[in-house]
Amino acid sequence: MDAETSKLIRRIAFWGIPLSLFVMGLKALAWYVTGSVALLSDALESTVNVIAAAIAYGVISYAQKPADDDHQFGHHKAEYLSAVVEGMLIVVAAILIVWEAAGHLSKPEPMDAPLLGMAINGVAAVINAAWAWLLIKVGTQHHSPALKADGRHVLSDVVTSGGVIIGLVAATLTGYAILDPLMAIGVAINILFEGWKVISQSVNGLLDRAVTEEEDAAIKKAIAENAAGSLGVHDLRNRRAGPAVFIDFHLVVPESMAVGQAHDICDRIENALHKVISGASIAIHVEPEGETPHGVRVNIAAHKSLKKRA
Repeated sequence: MDAETSKLIRRIAFWGIPLSLFVMGLKALAWYVTGSVALLSDALESTVNVIAAAIAYGVISYAQKPADDDHQFGHHKAEYLSAVVEGMLIVVAAILIVWEAAGHLSKPEPMDAPLLGMAINGVAAVINAAWAWLLIKVGTQHHSPALKADGRHVLSDVVTSGGVIIGLVAATLTGYAILDPLMAIGVAINILFEGWKVISQSVNGLLDRAVTEEEDAAIKKAIAENAAGSLGVHDLRNRRAGPAVFIDFHLVVPESMAVGQAHDICDRIENALHKVISGASIAIHVEPEGETPHGVRVNIAAHKSLKKRA
């Protein structure tokens, strides 16, 4: 990741803090003017958004630190930790909402100024929708798990706000005040589902998940088309850690090939791979013919990839 991209991601993460504070203020105001427990539940989730935004900014700044003696492959995985923590905070928010709503099921109360409260909450939802779109777009484009997790969380907040408004409209039109706490509980269930998705996807990243199928195919194609002079490639592996991608494989060359020639082939392959995945960390083990191949192989002669496990 280049310096400009890193700066962009940090800047977006930073502005998430004041923006989430502003949205939380709007939702708290909506709850204050109506007394709605559903709007209170929406405001409670926004407090989690503030905490999550602050954590995301801190972790992204840490993850972008260069490699050092203690972390020789970089600090990229810190972003996955941020996403896991955010998922856990989403679950906590859902529990708080259920706790608050359950106390109002037996004694539902009519709302004050419902139209004003819904209008204020609607403004907050529109702001969140635009922000979630930006977070997910930038996070996906630049492989930032923390930004994507924050975006999915904010998007779940938008869905929550939409559900709350629908519930308030129904409660206002029908006169059934119990719809207010029932909607809050429905909101909590949706939040729990979103929290689970954030946690599960982040844990996959911590467990060294491979690149996407499209990226994997591009890697194999780049190797096959730029390994002329070698006899084959095997034990091809890759993994993603936030914005960083690590690729390593064994390159088989004729036993009589000079070291300089083998090095030229490696340089050619590395240049091709960097065009496919910018900034990838590549490790190539050169070995003479006669070694028993294993792992994922790439058929150099036919320029086709053949996935085969030994």
